[in-house]
Amino acid sequence: MEIKLISITPNAESVIEAAARVCYQSSSDDTDGTSLLPRLLEMGHDSPFEHALASFLISGCSRAMTHQLVRHRLMSFSQKSQRYVREDGFEYVTPPSMRAEHLEEYENDMRTIQEMYAKWKKAGIRNEDARFVLPNACATEIMITANFREYRHVFEMRCSKHAQWEIREACEAMRDILREHAPNVF
Repeated sequence: MEIKLISITPNAESVIEAAARVCYQSSSDDTDGTSLLPRLLEMGHDSPFEHALASFLISGCSRAMTHQLVRHRLMSFSQKSQRYVREDGFEYVTPPSMRAEHLEEYENDMRTIQEMYAKWKKAGIRNEDARFVLPNACATEIMITANFREYRHVFEMRCSKHAQWEIREACEAMRDILREHAPNVF
């Protein structure tokens, strides 16, 4: 899986702080010079975090993972279409639990599914219907955009040890990237 930051609000932390100062009608002279952001987080005043955005391109992930990700409705998504893009010889994600004694059988199953898809395409079935035989392991690409408040919520849910391994890996990587750009937020 590859995670790439495509866009981020310039000076995101300053934008968030400016939004918070509108709420409190305060200026930066009203503080001791430290950032207002830790105080906002402590108070649970989250709306100013909605003024900063980031967009990521995630590739080489499974459709099983993106099905989980798109449940976060406050994000925006653009995903590779299996309706318009042919999936001949599709790439797939292998779960870590399959990387031992089951790996060969798993790979054989994926080849069988590739052959099934090819059979239906050869029979003249449209992509939108041939895709019904494709597995959740099918690799995809998705662009996501969200505000920082939503990213904080998603990371709280999906970086948990209880989250599924692939979405946890993706969210931890995005969180680490955002920490570099907005350390007082993430």
